[in-house]
Amino acid sequence: MAKKTAFDTQALAELGRNVRQRLDNDPSCYRLPVEGLEIYGVANFFSPEECEHLIRITDAVARPSPTYNNNSDGGRTSYSGDVDPCDPFIQMLQRRIDDLLGIEPGYGETLQVQRYRKGQQFRSHFDYFNTGTSYWPEEQERGGQRSWTAMGYLSDVEEGGSTDFPKVDVSVPPQRGALLVWNNMKADGSPNTRSLHAGTPVKQGVKYVVTKWYRSRPWH
Repeated sequence: MAKKTAFDTQALAELGRNVRQRLDNDPSCYRLPVEGLEIYGVANFFSPEECEHLIRITDAVARPSPTYNNNSDGGRTSYSGDVDPCDPFIQMLQRRIDDLLGIEPGYGETLQVQRYRKGQQFRSHFDYFNTGTSYWPEEQERGGQRSWTAMGYLSDVEEGGSTDFPKVDVSVPPQRGALLVWNNMKADGSPNTRSLHAGTPVKQGVKYVVTKWYRSRPWH
């Protein structure tokens, strides 16, 4: 286990370098000027038609969002759902995100869709796994640590619903079609606590989001 964890750290550092270089050289990507966290934005990554189709899919599969602690703290009140990985539309979107980051498709988890109605939120959390928890051995075998997160906004929101990174003082409001990408690791491949983030409560409107996570090794 220790050898595999050490390998993951090296793989995460290499993956970070590769994706960083690719995004920095892509004129469609804007790197947010913050210290201690690699985070990028891409405007109009999804078309209005793609957003509408994903919203319909979300409404069809949405269920109370699960967490690894069974939501014992009530921190996640949104609805989410797993999409059909064999759907050609989903496969097309996943390939576009893979190509943007330059990550092999096998390292990416299947897209997940989320819906936040008025008052719903996801309190501050990390996307990377806590290796001291009971669920870690299973996730270690399923592809290891999470590296990059790609999160797309599918709807504008009248009020609230921003994605906040409190440790770097960044707040990103929902912008339909935009994609937000960040590295959950430091440059050395270790977890970056500055990647702490939250989906703040929606005050007016409905927020729809699609998220894709990548692992240090092929995911299954």
